Amino acid sequence: MSNQPAFKFRLGLITATIWKNDSFYSVDFTRSYKDGQGDWHSTQSYAHPDLLNIAKCAERAENWIARQTND
Repeated sequence: MSNQPAFKFRLGLITATIWKNDSFYSVDFTRSYKDGQGDWHSTQSYAHPDLLNIAKCAERAENWIARQTND
């Protein structure tokens, strides 16, 4: 994997990061949250309200990857 993502986008508190590997793309999903002191963190654990945004991010990631591989 490269040190820099190929593409990254956010929907609400969910971020999708797309990585280009030698022959394929992979996607990481993270959720941002604030702790009790007001500092931002990220996690790969999701609550029920996050699931729709994860699904939308997955669809957007698939569309972005498809456009890259169809050129």
